[in-house]
Amino acid sequence: MHTHVEADSHGHLSLDDELMGASAAYFKADQLRTPTLDDIAAHYRERSMAAVVFTVDAGSATGHPALSSEEIAEGAARNNDVLIPFGSVDPRAGADAVARARKLVTEYGVRGIKLHPSLQAFSPNDESHYPLYETLSELGAVVLFHTGQTGIGAGLPGGRGIKLRYSDPMLIDDVAADFPDLPIVMAHPGVPWADAAIAIATHKSNVHIDLSGWLPRYFPPQLVRQMSTLLRTKVLFGSDFPVLTPDRWMAAFDDLPVKDEAKPLILKENAARLLGLT
Repeated sequence: MHTHVEADSHGHLSLDDELMGASAAYFKADQLRTPTLDDIAAHYRERSMAAVVFTVDAGSATGHPALSSEEIAEGAARNNDVLIPFGSVDPRAGADAVARARKLVTEYGVRGIKLHPSLQAFSPNDESHYPLYETLSELGAVVLFHTGQTGIGAGLPGGRGIKLRYSDPMLIDDVAADFPDLPIVMAHPGVPWADAAIAIATHKSNVHIDLSGWLPRYFPPQLVRQMSTLLRTKVLFGSDFPVLTPDRWMAAFDDLPVKDEAKPLILKENAARLLGLT
């Protein structure tokens, strides 16, 4: 449910060198950080897995040009046996972001939009962004919000100005309440707000949590406890490839005390239902 495209076929990267280096150091990523979309497809095809792929358009906040969501969608169409495209728009672009999101869904076939409030420097519950959510709700598209800590900017002075408070899940609770027909995924366990993320996912039927960005051995204990019970239909497998590979994530997941009957839901069935693949 959570695979980043960090380079295009022209060698352009999704982040500048400083942010890319800080992210790699945070995740202790020693594998190739910038596989092409076709490389990603081959990686997942070898494992008989499917992957939701996307970039993050944070041009207004970072000054770094984003990768093309349109090219990602076209590449996913080339590899539609294993890749499911999401787009990304810059929420600070206002009406242009709304129009682009509509085009990505209706003309390029993306199934959702990825937003990263901390990196994009916006508050999810600011009503200036509500036209975007209205459009996505109308189109039946999923919104995937980053939540909690981020490896982007980690360890740099001031975190390079990236503010974690924008990724507090309670800001997304407002969006979920105001747009009950909008499918929302809160990415990552939401640390340090894991309890808030759990509460929102159990309270709002339109909200899910993806499990990417953390090795399962580091999941908050309260999240692990509820993955087999209250959250069994609300949590989704995601690795955060390429910084965490699915192999590394799955090996750690095998060690968790998750009930066998919950594992097919978490690893496949919940996402397939959410994405309309069943």
